[in-house]
Amino acid sequence: MIYLDNAATSFPKPAECLQRALERYLQLGASPGRGGYDLAVEAEAAVSAVRRKLCRFFGAEEDDRICFTYNATDALNLLIQGLLQPGDHVVSSRLEHNSVLRPLHHLQRQGRISFDLVPFNPDGFIEPEQVVAALKPATKLVILTHASNVLGTVQPVKEIADACRARGMPLVLDASQSAGAVPIRFKDWGVQGIAFTGHKSLLGPTGIGGLMLGPELNPESTRFGGTGIDSRSPYHTQEYPHRLEAGTINFLGVLGLEASLEYVDQTYASSYTREMSLLEELRDGLTALPGVRIYCCDHLDDHLPVLTCTVAGRDAEDVGAILDGDFGIAARAGLHCAPFVHRDLGTLEKGALRFSLGPFTTEAEIDGAVKAMTAIAR
Repeated sequence: MIYLDNAATSFPKPAECLQRALERYLQLGASPGRGGYDLAVEAEAAVSAVRRKLCRFFGAEEDDRICFTYNATDALNLLIQGLLQPGDHVVSSRLEHNSVLRPLHHLQRQGRISFDLVPFNPDGFIEPEQVVAALKPATKLVILTHASNVLGTVQPVKEIADACRARGMPLVLDASQSAGAVPIRFKDWGVQGIAFTGHKSLLGPTGIGGLMLGPELNPESTRFGGTGIDSRSPYHTQEYPHRLEAGTINFLGVLGLEASLEYVDQTYASSYTREMSLLEELRDGLTALPGVRIYCCDHLDDHLPVLTCTVAGRDAEDVGAILDGDFGIAARAGLHCAPFVHRDLGTLEKGALRFSLGPFTTEAEIDGAVKAMTAIAR
């Protein structure tokens, strides 16, 4: 199989990372922080060490304000539902994934909040002045994707963050696609929150992600339960990180994330350069095909190795099925959980086909994808 769906979940994973995590788990598999005996204390220390490594990786300082979650969607729900109050207004964008859009729509339908979605320009980027123009007196949050999962465009978050900070407005990033692919500078950029997942470019297992918070954001707990702290109280602790962590965390997932984080930290700069070179080959190969249209890839600056295209006269699902059944190529067809992007591209009815490369993609696989698309286009 030629796997070109890394924007959904990176595959394959570095086997040595998972093996190392499993070995540690078999040694330390007690509940972190759920007891005073040595094994539980050691497990909690291991979790705290991963929080500190994540802070360093993302350019942050406060390790006690990284809360582990199932994934980025879970993290975004914790933030959005815990932070917003009745009457609040939110600014987001039409590039967003449903992990942002659906919580906002549900809260709006309940009559609790309102929101506006700023457009993206023809190259696939959000312009800072569009964000500023959407701000209102009732705006309490700006939440944007750092990198589009459909177009691969990496947004100018430093400029947007500067504009938001000048107006006292917190900016939160959905870093699902960017974490592990391009550098994130939490403190230098001045953002106040980042939601991330482990199973994409961080090369970790599924079921583990997190929410990093700056000092200005304090979402209320929306889930309650055991934390191993202040068990006499009938109320959930408000201390971080347990404020947003209820019940026993995914310890094996945390250890898997730690191992993959160390791997990515050493390789992602060189891997990104190689992946973007392969993306350029894919783009040039598909551009020459009759009836194939590529979106927002004219230039590849500020871009992830993601390419979305359509084939004239064919539904994207049909193209994806042919790639899979006839050529053994896994690519993502449909709307990619980002309906407003496709509405604005004009691909909402038939969908589009997304190729997303990863650190283990080879030149031979790109050649195979171009040959397969050549056969389909003809």
